[in-house]
Amino acid sequence: MIETYLDGKKAEMIKLLERLVNTDSGSYDKDGVDVVGAILKENFENAGMHVKVHREKEMGNHLEIKASEECDPKIIIIAHMDTVFPKGEAKERPFKVIGDKAFGPGVNDEKASHVQVLYALKALKKSGSDAYKNVHVIFNSDEEVGSPSSKSLIKQAAEDKQYSLVVECARPNGGIVTERKGVGNFSINVKGKSAHAGVEPKRGRSAIEEISHKILQLQKLNHYEEGLSVNVGLVKGGTSSNTIPSNAEAEIDVRIKGEEQAAEVTKEILKIAQQESVPGTMTELKGSISRPPMKKTEQTEQLVKVIQEAGDELGMSIHPLSSGGGSDAAFTAVEGIPTVDGMGPMGEFSHSETDEYTDLKTLQQHTALLAKTIEKLSK
Repeated sequence: MIETYLDGKKAEMIKLLERLVNTDSGSYDKDGVDVVGAILKENFENAGMHVKVHREKEMGNHLEIKASEECDPKIIIIAHMDTVFPKGEAKERPFKVIGDKAFGPGVNDEKASHVQVLYALKALKKSGSDAYKNVHVIFNSDEEVGSPSSKSLIKQAAEDKQYSLVVECARPNGGIVTERKGVGNFSINVKGKSAHAGVEPKRGRSAIEEISHKILQLQKLNHYEEGLSVNVGLVKGGTSSNTIPSNAEAEIDVRIKGEEQAAEVTKEILKIAQQESVPGTMTELKGSISRPPMKKTEQTEQLVKVIQEAGDELGMSIHPLSSGGGSDAAFTAVEGIPTVDGMGPMGEFSHSETDEYTDLKTLQQHTALLAKTIEKLSK
């Protein structure tokens, strides 16, 4: 019944996906994220679900969705509405379909998942299953920047939950994610003293020279074989080539495999920030490890078996894998809730300005997989 219902909804699902993709919703584009939220609110309410809007002043609003205000569901589903793309990106390269692939900003990360969650619940209701009442959905607006305003909402919603399903995209060939690295974001800001590079260079204190010493030391913190990576991915500074630069900034991405690495790498980054190679410069360090690692447990393996059983019924081969990327799955996993990520439709090249796509052949299939998994977990 679930598959039959979804077979007749393909065009409708793609139409909603097009509308979502053609709406800009970068993390710092509050107006755009709120439009996406309004579209989803309307569709879930039309499907008979209760939607609560958690309003934010700076970031986009978050949505909390249940069958009714009074129900006590045991499954949490998490998806994010924000993308990494700037305002205007959707107009420059709007939604398009080439063969079986849908392209556009955020199509895979993760607007196809919005459609999936909606139609999985609709399919359950249509089939006469009460399992849709066992689901608590969180659509947050700031996942791509570490979920600063939604982390507490996710943790609150996760209380007393038995399972967590996170609908980042599935990997090719039926891959779902059972392990993720922890994520940290740091920034270093160096202040020096400007001077004319030709007339009186000795009066200057180069912030760029100082930050260069720090960057070399930061890159030496990498221990890939131990699952620790430190990447200085963005650097800027100075005003002109003939001016000793008085300012320089660097953005640092950190990935950790174990929680014990968090304190150690934070300590090392602070130590590097405090070192002074160019006398007269000052350095400010900001940031932290924002997401803990998502570790696979015996309970996670049992949850995977249930998902695999649902996949078998659909002719799908499901296998677990690990990922170096971070997601909100970490917030439920660290609370001891069996958590599986990558439950969305299959796609690739998230964050790409040209290649990101969702495989439309998997849109209905993975929607059915989500629905059947919910149903099995609710028995």
